[in-house]
Amino acid sequence: MSGSRSDDRRGPVIALAAAGAAAGGALAAVAVRSRRRSARSSADVKLIARWVIEEPWKDNWHVLERHLSPTFVGHDLAEAESHPGPSGHRTNLERYVRAFPDGRVAVEQQVAEGDTVTSRWTLRGTQTGELAGIAPTGKQVTVAGMTISRIEGDRVVEEWTSWDRLGMLVQLGAVSEPAHA
Repeated sequence: MSGSRSDDRRGPVIALAAAGAAAGGALAAVAVRSRRRSARSSADVKLIARWVIEEPWKDNWHVLERHLSPTFVGHDLAEAESHPGPSGHRTNLERYVRAFPDGRVAVEQQVAEGDTVTSRWTLRGTQTGELAGIAPTGKQVTVAGMTISRIEGDRVVEEWTSWDRLGMLVQLGAVSEPAHA
């Protein structure tokens, strides 16, 4: 009988241990899924930001309608005013695409944290169209910039862009290179 009593006591202990192991395994699986979702989410927001930056330069304007929120606001530090909505952003970009019809923007590096993506990019192109009163020069330019994009769902809701406008103007011969101190 003593063997039977011992077996009776081990049953609940084994059941509790098995339940604990199952719960621990379930928690570990949830943690792995969360990490995978975060990684996928990070890759997704990077891709959306990349499309919005690069694709208009390839004449794929539909990307703006698809991936800019109707309430989108673009802040370009080289411009006096922000550019609201997909159409405002397109109007701003079209000035540069017309001036540099062979221009291409390449995203060189991206960092994502939550819903925010920072993209470092380079524009390369030849000015064969008028730009802000500058007649076509036929000169090639290489311009660096950074864009910070805030994304909700699969749409960019706000962007802040800073780029080397002075460097572009110097390359075009529109302004003299600043004197070095």
